[in-house]
Amino acid sequence: YMILRQAEHYLDVERRLLIAKAIVQGAAANIQSVLKYYLNRGKDVNDPFDSIASLKERISSAQTIEVLMAIEGNIRDAYYSAFNTIIDNEEFHFDGRSRRPPRDRVNALISFGNTLAYNACLSEIYRTHLDPRISFLHTTNFRRFGLNLDIAEVFKPILVDRIIFYLLSHNMLRASHFESKLSGILLNDKGRQVFVSEWENRLRTTIKHRNIGREVSYRRLIRLELYKLEKHLMGEQEYKPFISQW
Repeated sequence: YMILRQAEHYLDVERRLLIAKAIVQGAAANIQSVLKYYLNRGKDVNDPFDSIASLKERISSAQTIEVLMAIEGNIRDAYYSAFNTIIDNEEFHFDGRSRRPPRDRVNALISFGNTLAYNACLSEIYRTHLDPRISFLHTTNFRRFGLNLDIAEVFKPILVDRIIFYLLSHNMLRASHFESKLSGILLNDKGRQVFVSEWENRLRTTIKHRNIGREVSYRRLIRLELYKLEKHLMGEQEYKPFISQW
């Protein structure tokens, strides 16, 4: 029955847009909270922060998924333009996103971290009644999963990116943790171990949840996000994405 409701919401343009917009709003708000954290620590990321604030205002008026995805892409580009200021390390200079293959060390970290996020979201989807193939922001394609990509958008800034900044600022990852492969740069075994260890650590970390009033782990937060989506699909409560308040 849940999968039927999921399909109905995907096929109805307005209902699909409502969920997709909420996801992008959540991603943008969590990106802002990451930037705000560094603003408070004296990093000059005012320009990206202001750009994202004005782009965010355009989300609600997007009439199609394509327009929404374009806004989301612009928000992410503005965010990525802050990375060099935050990282502030010549060995980890970042010239913007490149995926297959990653062109530099920061891209290698983003790609690796995002894969961990997609897998974590997928494993939580399997503990619900949702079908991982039916997504709302990303186009549904029955040959591959999309819902985990949707949910990961909300969590990537506060999980993946914060881990990257943490590992680099504490010199836990260095140039020696990377290797060149097929005209791209990848983490080597040692580097992956360092990242995965911090990733597992972060998923176990608990925060005080405002609505529930008790401590929950980040892994649990992903599951709670999926439960909220289920409630939305059943018409019980409108989906509101998790927004970090650290």
